[in-house]
Amino acid sequence: MPTVAPLDLDSHCLATAFIADVPYFALADGVVHRLDNGHKWSELHDGLLATAYDAAKGRLITGGEDGKVLAVGAGGASEQLAEIGRKWVTSVAAGPQGAVAFASGRNAYVRFADGKVKELAHPRSVEGVAFSPKGMRIGAARYNGATLHFPAAEGKPVELEWAGAHTGITFSPDGNFVVTTMQENALHGWKLADGKHMRMTGYPAKVKSLSWSAKGKWLASSGAPAAIVWPFSGKDGPMGKAPLELGTRGNSMVTCVACHPSQEIVAVGYDDGMILAVRFGDAKEVVLRRAGKGAVTAMSWDQEERRIAFGSAAGDCGVIDIAA
Repeated sequence: MPTVAPLDLDSHCLATAFIADVPYFALADGVVHRLDNGHKWSELHDGLLATAYDAAKGRLITGGEDGKVLAVGAGGASEQLAEIGRKWVTSVAAGPQGAVAFASGRNAYVRFADGKVKELAHPRSVEGVAFSPKGMRIGAARYNGATLHFPAAEGKPVELEWAGAHTGITFSPDGNFVVTTMQENALHGWKLADGKHMRMTGYPAKVKSLSWSAKGKWLASSGAPAAIVWPFSGKDGPMGKAPLELGTRGNSMVTCVACHPSQEIVAVGYDDGMILAVRFGDAKEVVLRRAGKGAVTAMSWDQEERRIAFGSAAGDCGVIDIAA
């Protein structure tokens, strides 16, 4: 039976991560907490807006209302990577070779490992940034589509058009597809080889959480009373295929998803604070946490694949030990 070690905090939890095997909890008030031989914390931003886990470097990238981009590492040590004045940093992403991307207003920025920063201007505000898993390429979600840049090279970016407001962006692990979250209750995708569109609709709520399965065959999403899991194993992705619906709970909405690091299992968090683990193959469910105070807003697995750090909109956070 899984056990839960609670950590009650007093602000919306934006992200969780395991750094050097220590669980971290990044809150909207700008404080990053960790359970490191006791409860410790670091006050990093005057309001935190965006986070991204950098697995290659073992650090958490944070962006705040104070215009700063920081990297938080083991022991809570922080390093300032960039500062853009009195502007809000609304999206961050970790990329290859120590590169970091971030967005503010109509601009996306890429900070290379040597500290140089390249600014990428857009006609409308940039709502999300993400790196491709292959090469130094970033995607920027914007109004009416997405823009793909090769920031280390000169040349025109690739424009992917689709009407509407696109609020977040992710590349498939094989680099073949781009998927955006939208202001409407939908996802939209493009097959990069030929620009074909992928419409993923039918959600009763906005999709705020996405997670790719270990080998990139599935994309799990929130925004419905079940985790909606789209198949990406074929060359055309989910086009013409129905998604899996896992962990259906009629009176609750899925607010967060986190796929297992190596197996086809997804942790599913709900608006009442409950967390289930569900297997893709047979939809078998295991309750990991009973309902809590607020909607689950963040989950992450540790490297040993036996613990999940979670956080909620109400600040009730903790660590689930599945193997206990």
